[in-house]
Amino acid sequence: MTKSTLLENTKFSWGLISFITLSLILGNAWLARNTINSLSATQDSLLNASEVLNNLNRLHVLILVAESGQRGYLLTDDESYLAPYDDALHELSRQIELVDALESELPLQKERINTLLGLTRDKINELVKTVGLGLGQKERSAIGIVMTGRGRNIYQDIKKTFDEIEAAENEFRFRLFANLNKAEKEARVTFLISASTSSLLLLGMVVLAFINIRIERRHRLSLEQQNELLINKVNESTKELKVYAEELQRSNRELEDFAFVASHDLQEPLRKIRAFGDRLSTSYVDTLDARGLDYIQRMRNAAERMSDLISDLLDFSRITTRTKDFMLVNLDEVLDTVIDDVDLLITESQATIHREPLPVVMADPNLMYQLLLNLLTNALKFRQSAVPPLVKVCYQQNETQANGETANNTYHVISFTDNGIGFEQEYADKIFSPFQRLHGKNEYQGTGIGLAVCRRIMERHHGTISALSQVGEGATFTIKLPMENPLIHSHGH
Repeated sequence: MTKSTLLENTKFSWGLISFITLSLILGNAWLARNTINSLSATQDSLLNASEVLNNLNRLHVLILVAESGQRGYLLTDDESYLAPYDDALHELSRQIELVDALESELPLQKERINTLLGLTRDKINELVKTVGLGLGQKERSAIGIVMTGRGRNIYQDIKKTFDEIEAAENEFRFRLFANLNKAEKEARVTFLISASTSSLLLLGMVVLAFINIRIERRHRLSLEQQNELLINKVNESTKELKVYAEELQRSNRELEDFAFVASHDLQEPLRKIRAFGDRLSTSYVDTLDARGLDYIQRMRNAAERMSDLISDLLDFSRITTRTKDFMLVNLDEVLDTVIDDVDLLITESQATIHREPLPVVMADPNLMYQLLLNLLTNALKFRQSAVPPLVKVCYQQNETQANGETANNTYHVISFTDNGIGFEQEYADKIFSPFQRLHGKNEYQGTGIGLAVCRRIMERHHGTISALSQVGEGATFTIKLPMENPLIHSHGH
């Protein structure tokens, strides 16, 4: 079984356990909620039924107390019986209000309670009337009313109505107690189920945790093995890089030796060729005919071009082998120096240079001089005949963008725009390669190295150079230098 399969199985197992756990928790929560709601509702109903019975019993007791006081007074003419009678009547008025406010959950109870309250009021009127006659020295009339049995009949109706209400409430309470017992049993079952499922879930989680620990241990061992392999590969790559670095240093030394040979040994024969050519053209001018002088001039021109080519190649190779430490360079001052050095060319070509203020950058000052010199002389060299050159040096800052979002890198953007002969845009990248010329050497002088040097200088500074042109409408060369250029210290070897 592969690692990915194990991981997928583990994720599936945890997902299934999580789903089952959540389902059981929600199911138990729903059962517990229903059980609690049922218990709460049953308890509320029991409390309400008990309140109804207690208030009705209190009303019944007060009626009996009032009636006992009435009969005791009428039979004995002892006013001491009137004290409990008066207290009972006083309490009855408040108790009637309490009973009238009762809300039984049984549908017919309210009607029975209203009947009971009507009978109670009739009984109170009968009691008050007879006691009043007794107090007015009309005991015979009061006893006569009592002997008619009307008061007894009212009480019997009260007792009958009370018994009906009490029986209905008691039956309702019995049902509530039965429901309460049922709910309690269901609660015990629910809690038992919850405890069982919780135990099973806990056991399952322990088992899964143990499985995951084993899988994790297996993965850790595998990762350790892979790390060892990776460390071995890194060590091997490091050794290879060290060998490559040593070879590179040796190659750089050989290139430097070649540069030394090119700057001295190869230039020496050329100087002799040019010197002997000068002597021939001056000392034997009368002896040589026109064809001989032409041959000597061609020889001198070829030697001059060869010398320039060797010098340009030497400059091209020294960009990475003999550079200085990066430092703050004022490009305005560098451009001033360049313009001053090519002042004769500017004057001869009647060129006009429009320039904007240039920034201070972190760079190699010599390479910046070489860069601006090559770009300016390139603009002056490839000019249209009978049209004075116009060169515009512009500057701005811009931020690179990727996927529509502004990146963090900000660049110095410097452009050289001329009104020269221009070139086809399809050759815009080709012109930055060494020895690539779009025009014959007889039309425009040069070795085809200058723009390649510019690209090498921009790569050295982590920047870019590009060209935009159209035949007969001039060209624009744009360089981009990062504003946060790393301080690279490159020393010549």
